Amino acid sequence: MYIVERIQTVMSSEVEKAQQAVHEANKPTIFDKIISKEIPADIIYEDDGCLAFNDINPQAPVHFLVIPKKRIPMLDMANESDIEVLGRLMLVAKKLAQERAPNGYRLVINNGRDGCQSVFHLHIHIVGGRQLGWPPG
Repeated sequence: MYIVERIQTVMSSEVEKAQQAVHEANKPTIFDKIISKEIPADIIYEDDGCLAFNDINPQAPVHFLVIPKKRIPMLDMANESDIEVLGRLMLVAKKLAQERAPNGYRLVINNGRDGCQSVFHLHIHIVGGRQLGWPPG
């Protein structure tokens, strides 16, 4: 029962964070600060366009994020000029996931309040290392 209670607590706190999150265009996000190295992170990959690091609150044995260095607040705000960076994110996510969760993985992009987005900097969660359940929501 403890595991179920812990999952419910984590889920409700993430929902609460998303409900309270505000997009402030001129204020750096936590991910901007990770990119600039103002805040430390367990970085597992970096190139000119993106950065990947382990999640500080993992929901599975493998749980990391891939973020663009260019701030795109949310997927809904991406446009045609972002095709290259979006494709790069997917390919980096695939490469790292194949290495770290070879039996399968899930990519998750939270978008907006009801999508449980609490940081307004596009990011992909890669989750794996165990059998994942369905439906995910």
